[in-house]
Amino acid sequence: MAKKEVKKVGSLTEGKKEIIARLIEEYDIESATDIQDALADLLGGTIKGMMEAEMNEHLGYEKSQRSDSDNARNGYKSKRVRSSYGEFDIDVPQDRHSTFEPRIVGKRQKDISEIDRKIIAMYGRGMTTRQISEEIEDIYGFDVSESFVSDVTDKILPEIKEWKARPLDDVYPIVFIDAVHFSVRKDKSIQKLAAYVALGINLDGIKDVLGVYIGENESSKYWLGILNELKARGVKDILVMCADGLTGIKESIAVAFPNAEYQRYIVHQVRNTLKHVPYKDKKAFANDLKTIYHADTEEKGYSNMQEVTEKWNSKYPNAMKSWENNWDAIVPIFKFSKEVRKVIYTTNAIESLNSTYKRLNRQRSVFPSETAPLKALYLATGRATKKWTQPLRNWARVYGEFQIMYGERMPQ
Repeated sequence: MAKKEVKKVGSLTEGKKEIIARLIEEYDIESATDIQDALADLLGGTIKGMMEAEMNEHLGYEKSQRSDSDNARNGYKSKRVRSSYGEFDIDVPQDRHSTFEPRIVGKRQKDISEIDRKIIAMYGRGMTTRQISEEIEDIYGFDVSESFVSDVTDKILPEIKEWKARPLDDVYPIVFIDAVHFSVRKDKSIQKLAAYVALGINLDGIKDVLGVYIGENESSKYWLGILNELKARGVKDILVMCADGLTGIKESIAVAFPNAEYQRYIVHQVRNTLKHVPYKDKKAFANDLKTIYHADTEEKGYSNMQEVTEKWNSKYPNAMKSWENNWDAIVPIFKFSKEVRKVIYTTNAIESLNSTYKRLNRQRSVFPSETAPLKALYLATGRATKKWTQPLRNWARVYGEFQIMYGERMPQ
């Protein structure tokens, strides 16, 4: 039985210990329910304090000061509101002219939990906790701490856990695996972590993110664990699995899905090759590479690869080595028609998703914890997948070809 994920509690400073001791004494806390009630009371008190400050601004003088103004405080009116901590009553200050309209909780506002939803939405757009804190202050006119923002976004962690364990389809014609890298603060240093994304194309040609995995170093054991997790969630067969030369993935696919075709990303293969070529020769070299993966047959493709290698080897001896070394993971593409090849080698399906993820990096240079990028990726995935309502282009033709090639493995 898997261990329940436990949230790490921040270190207890002397200031925190003093606050906790005073809270326990003040509220006679003995249970988790008592803590929830105490937080609701504190939230209500905080809102009341903010409203008092707003009233001071409205009247032009503080409660303890004298004034010649004909408007003055006129007691309080109780109001019940809903929040993330449940319902509670707050005392709304009143003025004699009835012209005071609090900003933090509007006159007709009954639900203040929308702030939580706004915080989560902003986090999903890639904003940092500091940026969200500043945005909330601009919108509502009051401060929220960065730790409060983090606590609010932590509320989606159970939702993420459920999403990562949801049942999947029996068969996926194509699954793409790719990585996006993030900088994360860990143990007082900044480390680079990879987020591996598994994107499936289902039998209807619709894209679906099967899972997002963060952290560990690539290895056969790591990839076998991920692939076995997909199997545990219901995946019985994958026809074509596309990935880069991730350490250990080829061996893991052979064990978990022995009938799957392992296909290297052609676009990435081309990009990596052209890294060895200066700008003046890039266009000519790229055109020569097209003769390889545009060839009608594997034999013609291999022959063209040898010709390209011979042509450029004297100038760029390292450029074509990966083609020869990885030829067994490049050749599956020659089995398919040009329409199917485009789906596989262009990587458009996963590149558009990656561009959404990379925007998160442009918003923040470093994530404060390993959990932070997972939350951001999950929310960004939700936004991206809402648009995925139509099958891939020419899917009917692609599906027909898959039926002919993998007939007995395709559900009827």
